[in-house]
Amino acid sequence: MMPLIFADDGEVNIIRSIGGTEEIRHHLNNLGFVVGGTVQIVSRMGKNVIVNVKETRVAIDERMAQKIMI
Repeated sequence: MMPLIFADDGEVNIIRSIGGTEEIRHHLNNLGFVVGGTVQIVSRMGKNVIVNVKETRVAIDERMAQKIMI
């Protein structure tokens, strides 16, 4: 298991766990990040990543991407 931030671009990964405070987990869940779901890094822009999650592109910062374990 590793944080999403270390995944290769274009590789489809399965979300194994989501860390952080209850507020952060709830926010990520609202964006579509759920345990067992798939996530793919589309591109990186500085310390932000754009990911495909549930057929939607979402931009998250490095801090959030470190809370998502794949």
